[in-house]
Amino acid sequence: MARTFQQFLDAHLDQEMLRFTTAGSVDDGKSTLIGRLLHDTRSVYEDQLASIRASRVNRAGSGLVDLSLLTDGLKAEREQGITIDVAYRYFSTARRKFIIADTPGHEQYTRNMATGASTADVAIVLIDAKAFAKAGGLLPQSRRHTYIASLLRIPHVVAAVNKMDLVDYSEEVFTAVRAEFSALASQLGLKSVGAIPLSALAGDNVVERGKNTPWYSGSTLLEYLETAPLNLNEGASGPLRFPVQLVLRPDAEFRGFAGRVERGELRPGLQVRALPSGRVTRVKSLVTFDGELESATYPRNVTVELEDAIDLSRGEMLVADSETALHTSTAFRAMVVWMHELPLVEGRSYLAKHTTRTVRATVRAIRYRVDVNTTEHIEAGRLQMNDIAEVVFDTSLPLFFDAYAESRELGSLILIDPVSNSTVGAAMIIAASQALEEAVTEHVPALVLLAGRGDEAQALVTALRGLGHAAVLIDDALISEAALAGAVRALQIAGVTAVTAREGLLEKTVLALQEIAGDGFFESSQAATAWLGWQA
Repeated sequence: MARTFQQFLDAHLDQEMLRFTTAGSVDDGKSTLIGRLLHDTRSVYEDQLASIRASRVNRAGSGLVDLSLLTDGLKAEREQGITIDVAYRYFSTARRKFIIADTPGHEQYTRNMATGASTADVAIVLIDAKAFAKAGGLLPQSRRHTYIASLLRIPHVVAAVNKMDLVDYSEEVFTAVRAEFSALASQLGLKSVGAIPLSALAGDNVVERGKNTPWYSGSTLLEYLETAPLNLNEGASGPLRFPVQLVLRPDAEFRGFAGRVERGELRPGLQVRALPSGRVTRVKSLVTFDGELESATYPRNVTVELEDAIDLSRGEMLVADSETALHTSTAFRAMVVWMHELPLVEGRSYLAKHTTRTVRATVRAIRYRVDVNTTEHIEAGRLQMNDIAEVVFDTSLPLFFDAYAESRELGSLILIDPVSNSTVGAAMIIAASQALEEAVTEHVPALVLLAGRGDEAQALVTALRGLGHAAVLIDDALISEAALAGAVRALQIAGVTAVTAREGLLEKTVLALQEIAGDGFFESSQAATAWLGWQA
């Protein structure tokens, strides 16, 4: 018996996990639908059912149980009959485990919907069949939720055409909804789209197939959720991205870099490049609490031991040396969902937390605000709470990122108010903001040594700044030769090129500078001029 029970536990732990979110207009029946899913899959305890049967609030009608009360737990939600906060629920079937995010439908809670949907594999957009028939088309809220699903790159989107019982289970109404929703999805670039007619109140086509829709031969909602394809190896198939979270030094013999593999595969012997230094080395071993690994892929947490003792710290990154597609930039464009009462305005600075790196980000420009009901682009000088807009940022240190369209993990960040430490916005990176800045990243000089040529050194600093790249002359009398390597490293981390015309440096000092700067070390005006010519 013990062995059988252990086998059951192991099988349960090995089940796939699907995350899905529900969204729709106010009173479309989102909470009722989730309550129906939980009830019909026998995921509700008897005391919970007894509690909602005894509730004084019942919007389901005489003799019926109001299943929306299973998710609308806040007093204000039950009083007003709407969802305000994101409610997470969990259930499982023989085929999969599920995490549900029941998100609010009202426009003033757009930020809550974006938060709940940010990690979803499937988005269920509820559409009230009766309201659709009365309005003669999709309501603005339905369009808004579909737009946000496309913005967040949710892999699968399904239109749950609810309240079919109120339109006498009309096939014509469902066909009209499906056609208009498919057209909207195509316009927004959604690739995996479906539509299911159902009644959350009566249970038709939610878990069990309804007898009232003989004209419908597709899957029930639960069957759709159980069979929606999950690309579990998507992160493993991409290029290597390993942001360093922590440096581990338990003793003098071991130095490891702990973090999570966000994309690609790590394995012993792999040649990797450290960013931003550009130093190249190989992976010596992959260490975990349970022992060493032969390989590690997304989303595995692991400690990486390297063959060479290179300088690497929190917020920096390891990539495969053969892969150069990663963007490294101090300027980028991103779609921002603003979540705070105080507006976002041009010129204001925030903290941007991206993977394990936190930098200061300044709003350079708001390119446009999106009318999420019509997807129209509107000029804006500031963003109010729940606004969505394309914004251009400058950062104090370079970020190492992929576009959000390629990787959710490497393309997303949060904005933090530096005074209150509150999260004020969520951003999805589109691209580096200028082609020049993307080109500069691969061979940006960390140090240019022009011994005895002070005029050339000053001219080079001026030229670099003219290209929009930060540079500084470090021939200050207060910076001793012994402190030179530390100064160069600090400037390198800040994304600033150090230029010096010092003469008579000791050989060990030059070697130390070369080691720190790596491929970004230049020792002649010809090399520096060639770099400038390449950039131009």
